[in-house]
Amino acid sequence: MSNWNTVLELDSERRVTGGDPQALCDAVSRGGDLRIMTQFIYNEHIDPKSSDDSAVNEVSDFRVTYVIDGRWVAGIMNLRMPIANESDFGPRPSMSYFMYNQDGQQAIARLHLDGETPADHSVIAAEAFDSMPKNHIQAHLDADTNAPIVNFIWDFEVYRFIVCDNWEEVYAHTADGQTVRGSLQALREAFLEGREIKVGLRGICRDLAEPGTPAPDHEMFVHTGPGYDWVSQGLFSAGAQPTVRVRPTIPMVYASGGWDFGWLMPRTDGHVSRWLGNPYTLQFTKSEDRCDIRWFVR
Repeated sequence: MSNWNTVLELDSERRVTGGDPQALCDAVSRGGDLRIMTQFIYNEHIDPKSSDDSAVNEVSDFRVTYVIDGRWVAGIMNLRMPIANESDFGPRPSMSYFMYNQDGQQAIARLHLDGETPADHSVIAAEAFDSMPKNHIQAHLDADTNAPIVNFIWDFEVYRFIVCDNWEEVYAHTADGQTVRGSLQALREAFLEGREIKVGLRGICRDLAEPGTPAPDHEMFVHTGPGYDWVSQGLFSAGAQPTVRVRPTIPMVYASGGWDFGWLMPRTDGHVSRWLGNPYTLQFTKSEDRCDIRWFVR
């Protein structure tokens, strides 16, 4: 039996036709994984010059998720390279950091990895978007940089938000390591059984807020990879999968200078080591933070 269930569905005008936005928010807040199914017409989305008007179904994995102000969900594809069509990748090596909001509003940050000058950003060029009548650009920014971004709405035939809500929260603590729920021992035991681990990091993007404006309450959820039980120190830490940090807003959008990418290493005393990349220069900087953290296992 599948552990994946549709909790929210929107039509092409982004009206709710099934499920409930609150059910989506509740599931993601419990650590639930998010996939989104969309449907589009081939010659409306892939190749406007084609005579092929058949439907294409896409299901994508959003392994970085956000809950903003306890009531709004957005997800980011953190592992995707550009797909041109059924036969090939896109023209340049890059990351396709697509971001979807619970109301169907979308965005993409294109992080180029080839070190070339930003002379050709045809993957998300404004004229390419304009040639597709079901695409509605809200903002096209940083086009002449290594990391162009577009905020937009694509009128997919359907949006289906599917979650796997089978994570168990075993430990929650404050930014200074004070236990809120569960126990470090429960986390350790699950880790030694080989179970998967996921973290919820509260306030991890507050430094990306507009100057002079406090960031809204937010929590980022991301899977971890390697974990470490530091027995003599009484600590546990884990390396998170690659993540994308975005200025927390409702809805979530990309803004010039309002996002970055990289790796995080949370620890059970609230400490978070950060190794973050500047998307415009590809230069990396190490830094530290402290967060309220929740640890999930399955």
